[in-house]
Amino acid sequence: MSAGQNRLPGVPAPSGAETTTDHGPVAVAPVITIDGPTASGKGTVAHRVATALGFGVLDSGALYRLTALAVLQRGVDPADVAAVELAARSLKVVFHPTGVTLDGAEVSDLIRQEHVGNLASRLAPNPGVRAALLERQRAFRQLPGLVADGRDMGTIVFPEAPLKIFLVADVRARAERRCKQLIEKGISANLDDLLRDMRERDARDTGRAVAPLVAAQDAHVVDSSNLTIDQTVQAILDLWSSARGEGG
Repeated sequence: MSAGQNRLPGVPAPSGAETTTDHGPVAVAPVITIDGPTASGKGTVAHRVATALGFGVLDSGALYRLTALAVLQRGVDPADVAAVELAARSLKVVFHPTGVTLDGAEVSDLIRQEHVGNLASRLAPNPGVRAALLERQRAFRQLPGLVADGRDMGTIVFPEAPLKIFLVADVRARAERRCKQLIEKGISANLDDLLRDMRERDARDTGRAVAPLVAAQDAHVVDSSNLTIDQTVQAILDLWSSARGEGG
């Protein structure tokens, strides 16, 4: 178990579960990280795991999508590294129970559009953007705990997390899921185009020099290709119970 774990009701505190300050021990919120490629189900799974545990949720991808949307709306040249970094640092974002606002406007649906996601993937390698969003992401770590989903949650943002999940799925299965999601939202979608875009995004995410998409050395790889959402969630909850020493 990690020194960063927080004591949960009825669970004895393991050694190092608290941080000591001049004012005494202070509990540190535990984190479960869920990393993986686009459309692997990270977001849905993270929310359900968080609900089951009573934890908060960090959708780190939303912050990159919000940066991309800000770049588009402000007419920023995506190739202008400094201007893009400034856009990331000056985001006026509010997350609320039913969505998220950018500069006071509701943008929950806008940031899920494919062209915004593709731009977010192209902006993500910018070291300035990543630095600008790092502390914003870490600020989500609050008691009683956090489930953080993204691409570098377990390797860069929360490397000390007591449970790290690397959620994968076959690229065609992911493209089919995304196609179904878009059609259900009334958005036209072409499976072949989505499959091509997804492969390109996978290549960018895994091949970038800064914080590439890769499983942390101590991550548990969960393949959801042939699992339902409920089965995937349960697999992660079982791993959390095991990490907490609650397993039979």
